[in-house]
This record gives sequence, structure tokens and C-alpha cells, in this order.
Amino acid sequence: MSLLNDLINLNLSDSTEKIIAEYIWIGGSGMDIRSKARTLPGPVTDPSQLPKWNYDGSSTGQAPGEDSEVILYPQAIFKDPFRRGNNILVMCDCYTPAGEPIPTNKRCAAAKIFSHPDVAAEVPWYGIEQEYTLLQKDVKWPLGWPVGGYPGPQGPYYCAAGADKAFGRDIVDAHYKACLYAGVNISGINGEVMPGQWEFQVGPSVGISAGDELWVARYILERITEIAGVVLSFDPKPIQGDWNGAGAHTNYSTKSMREDGGYEIIKKAIEKLGLRHKEHIAAYGEGNERRLTGRHETADINTFKWGVANRGASIRVGRDTEKNGKGYFEDRRPASNMDPYVVTSMVAETTILWKPT
Repeated sequence: MSLLNDLINLNLSDSTEKIIAEYIWIGGSGMDIRSKARTLPGPVTDPSQLPKWNYDGSSTGQAPGEDSEVILYPQAIFKDPFRRGNNILVMCDCYTPAGEPIPTNKRCAAAKIFSHPDVAAEVPWYGIEQEYTLLQKDVKWPLGWPVGGYPGPQGPYYCAAGADKAFGRDIVDAHYKACLYAGVNISGINGEVMPGQWEFQVGPSVGISAGDELWVARYILERITEIAGVVLSFDPKPIQGDWNGAGAHTNYSTKSMREDGGYEIIKKAIEKLGLRHKEHIAAYGEGNERRLTGRHETADINTFKWGVANRGASIRVGRDTEKNGKGYFEDRRPASNMDPYVVTSMVAETTILWKPT
């Protein structure tokens, strides 16, 4: 095993200019992260320097067997924390050979919204709080829970320390450092209310980069849990009953909101979000109705309300924002399995571009 580790950790730059690029994309379910690697002749610093590639879409539920080729377009580059050196991770989106985005390519539509002059001028910032649950591999039961049984009730686990309260910290810390190494703008981590559940935050990130960074952070976490022999779940309600679900709270601000007088802009934006509540809920993740029950720090899925420092609201405005008269707000509705390309671009489209009739 020590020889195997030596080979895995070989520094390629000692012997070759060649690098390994791991191309990452989103599969047919919208949550299955796929990847494959290729050798490139030398270091790369910009996605435009990378070749397009293809894969078998019939094996990912994205193309029929008789016409299975899907084309990968490189969109963003990150350092590879697993292979290190000059090796890279490449976030891609997916197209037909004719150059049309395939139906599961949500990045293309989001990029169009973020490139709209009115949206670009507002420099939209996002901070996404990604909650997730670590499960025991063979029984698919949360890490640290007795098999077939339950731990003590919620209360002592949130942001806790101790072998009887915090489960999986080695995975969480490995992920934190790996994201920083990769160039993901990860801003923090914490243990969550349900034991075996954790959260990391990505941001502030501008526009389309929020989606790129969150997807790469998810990919890195999938790889680390693979190494650890632990199953990663983004299910919004992995355990039924009196346990918190898992969300992806999305913090948001525009240039106008961050400037003097921004609180009035924030209130108008929240009003618009309320008018399109059903449309947003429909796009905010599968199974979210199991999480948004009106209990466990959520608003009911059919109810839209906002408040200052209210964790039971659809939209929460922080005390500092109210006090300063400017800042950001938090959309607490997105589920942990939401697509960040969809959510971030939809929030921008509703609050900046949409004109209620």
C-alpha cells in the first residue's frame, strides 16, 4: 500500500511537461457528477486553451444509443487537489455535436442571464450554504448513528465538538482544505443540527462563477467521501421525523443593494420573489416538499413570508442589513439538491430583469 501511495503522489513535473485534466460534467439526473481525465501537452491557464471533448451520453441518460455522442465544452479551471502539481479540474457543460445545449445543460441558460447588460451592471453576489449528510456505506444510515436506531434528540450537535456529537470531521476538514487549494471560494464550514449533517459555504462569488464553484466543491466532496468509504447525500430530508432537513440557503445582493439606500431595493426584490413563489419553488430542488414543512427552521412550502432574523421565513434579512440600510438577503427555500446554475440565475432574472404586469 505504501508503494501505491507513492505512485499516486508522484510529482509529474519532475519528469514531464504533460499534465492531467479531469473534465467534470453533470449527468442525466441533474445531480450525478461525472468525470474523466485526459493528458495535455503542458500547463493550461484558461478554458479557451482546452480542447472540447466527448462522452457516451447513452450511459448517463443524456442521449439515445444510436446517436450517443455529447460534447463537453470546458468552462472553468481549478487546481486538482488530488493529483496536485500543474494538474487541473475542468468544469464543463454539455452540447449536441451541432452545438445546441442538451436539455440537462442548465449552465448555458444561466450564462445568458448573467451576461445580460442589466444583470452584469448589478454585479450580483452569491453566498451558498450547502448542507449535506454523511451516510454509512453499507446501511445508508447517517454517520455516527447506531445502526437501525437513533441518537439523542437534536440540540447538542450543531457546531459541536466531541466523539459523541461530531461525526465525520476528518472528511469535512479535508474537503475545506482541498477546496481552498483548488481555488474554490469556500468561506467556511460547520456542523449542522442533525448529527451526521454538515455545511460548507461558497462565496461571495459573482454571477456564473457561483454555480461553477459550488459544483466543483460538490465534486471534490464526492471524491473525498469515496476515499473515506462514506456515502454523500444531498437529499433534502434524508431522515423522516423530528430531524432537520438539508437546504442550500442562497445569500444574494446586487450593487444597488450594497450601496446607500439599498434596503429599499432589497424590499422591492423580495416583493418580486413573492409574486413568483410557485415558479421558484418548482425549480428549487426535488423532494423539497418533505423539507419545507413549516417546522425545523423552514417556512411552509406553500407560504411566502420574509422577516428580519427570522429562520422560519422564506426570505431572511439580517440584522446588520436592517441596521445599515443596505446589504444582502438570504433565500432559505432552495433544497440541498438544487442546481446552483438554476437558482442563482433565476434569482437574478426575477429581481433585476422581470417586470411584473
